[in-house]
Parts: sequence; structure tokens; C-alpha cells
Amino acid sequence: MQAQTKFKKSYRFAINTSLYITAFITLLISVFLYYFHQPKWYYIPIFAVSVYIFCFVIIQFRIEKFIYKRVKRIYDDLTLLESASLNKTAITTDMKTLTQEIDKFAKDKKIEIETLKVREQYRKEFLGNVSHELKTPLFTVQGYILTLLDGAMDDENIRTKYLERASKGIERLGYIIKDLDMITKLEVGDLSLKTEAFDIVELVENVFDMFEMKASKKKITLTFDMDYPEPIMVRADKERIQQVLANLVVNSLKYGRIKGTTEISIENLIKNKVIVRVTDNGEGIEKEHIKRLFERFFRVDKSGSRREGGSGLGLSIVKHIIEAHNEKIYVESEYGVGSEFSFTLEKAE
Repeated sequence: MQAQTKFKKSYRFAINTSLYITAFITLLISVFLYYFHQPKWYYIPIFAVSVYIFCFVIIQFRIEKFIYKRVKRIYDDLTLLESASLNKTAITTDMKTLTQEIDKFAKDKKIEIETLKVREQYRKEFLGNVSHELKTPLFTVQGYILTLLDGAMDDENIRTKYLERASKGIERLGYIIKDLDMITKLEVGDLSLKTEAFDIVELVENVFDMFEMKASKKKITLTFDMDYPEPIMVRADKERIQQVLANLVVNSLKYGRIKGTTEISIENLIKNKVIVRVTDNGEGIEKEHIKRLFERFFRVDKSGSRREGGSGLGLSIVKHIIEAHNEKIYVESEYGVGSEFSFTLEKAE
């Protein structure tokens, strides 16, 4: 570590110490001279000033140099400070400044360590979830194929049924891989957005049509909050925004209650923004889970949501697509009452 020698010129210690030493020595010498030599009176002040200057120089520079060497050794020994701010500033012998810098370094390192622990825990959970999501359909497909190879293929009915189930397992694997690939591209910025002006009301109607049958199975009503007789034009990637709406609607159907409602509203937010809200009266989400909703593979109800299918990446994809548009997504939920997901979009001129 290279650092300039820059002393903090605080003379208080040297001044006070020199005064004490000078007073003591001057008094001692004065008594000695008075009894043995009887010097002239002005010898005493001259002697005192000389002693004071000598003491001050010795204390201020020699001791401060000594302290500097010790402080520099502290800096040098803390090899972890290479990435911290201490190695970018001059070494100081001021203990207050040094203490503040060391305290700041310790707090920064504590935060860094805690962050790394959180990331490590997230990494473990993520790998565990990926492993589970992949091995479930793989083992399912493997089980059906092995059963067919063991002789079940001779029965035409069983053969057809098992091959259909194996096909569904392969299809689910394809969804997971495709969604993971999309998230990766969104994160590194490789997925280009094709922005265009389109009617968001018409797009919502298309999404409703896509999931009308799925909603009817749970007798859930897909509806707008009001009639929108006029188009509401926005500028974004139409295909990606349709994917966002589809994922949010599917999520509301998955956790919605029987004979419930999924409602979409489109409101003016500011002069050049609209906000799209997807509201349901389903299970709702407990507060402790809300902050993790957009993590990959995170599921509030792990067993129930797996029975419903899906890749477990829907909300994570939603978040990445919205952020790729430089927009915001929000979530509000009350357990047992329902949830509302909302996101902003830019108006088309």
C-alpha cells in the first residue's frame, strides 16, 4: 500500500506535555541555582524557553513519527482494505479520524458479509428449486418410458395414455427451459424489445379470450372494471406485454377462489403514463412472502401451485419484462382478501 505521510497537526498534546516538563525542570533548576550559584533573574526565562522548545520539538515530531509508524502498520496489516476507501486516502495520525475510518470499514464489511450470506442462501434455494423443477418431469417421463419398455407397450390403451403423459412432461420441461432462457436474456440485455403503438384495451380482451375456458373451469369471471369505448394507445413491445398480462391473469386464476373475479383496470397515472391493474379476490398473499414474489421458482403454496403446473417463473418474467421497458411493477395483497398487481406503461403520442 502506498500512502503519503500527512500528519494531523494537532499540537495540544505536545504543548501541554512540554509545559509540564518545562515547569518542572525550570522549578528544579531555579531552586538549584538559587542556592548554589545565585544567577541573574533573566537566566530563568531563557532557560525555560529553551527547555520548552526542545521538549516541544522532541514530543511533537519524534512521538508523532512513532505513532505514524504504528498507524501505518495497522493500515498495512489490514490487507482487506485494498478495495475499501482507506487506501485511497492519506494515512493520518489523528486517532479520531483513524477510528472513524476503521469503524466505517467494519460496518461496510459487516453489510457486505450479510449481503453475501443472503445471496448464498438465495443461490442454494435457487439451485434446489431448479433441481426440483427439472427432475419432477424428467422422472415422470422416465417412469412412463420404463414402464412401456417393461412390456406395457403391448397394451394399446396403456401405451397411448403413457405416451401422452410423457409428452406433457416433456412439454413442461420445454416451458421451464424456454422461460429460463428468456429471463437470462432479459437480465443481460440480449432480448431486444420491438416497441410499437397499440391499443392496450384490445390486448386485454385478447388475453381474456385466451383464458376464457380456463377461467370457466373455476367459474372465475374475467372482466374490466368499466367499459372502455375508446382505444387507449400505449408504446411498448406488444408481444411481451401480452405475456405479462397472460402471466398475471394465469396467476390470478391459479390462486383465485371458485366463483371469484379477475378484474383489469387501465388508469391515467401522469401525463405520459398509464397504470394497468390486475385485481382478484382470491387467496391473497401473506406479507412475509410479498418481497420474494418475483424470485425465480419462488412459490407461496409450493404443493398447490405445483399441482396447477407452470414453470414457476411467471412473475419473475413479468418483473424482468416490465423493467426492460424502464417501467415499474407493484403488488398489494391482503391474505384471505385478494391481490392486485399493477404496472406502468408509456402512452403513445
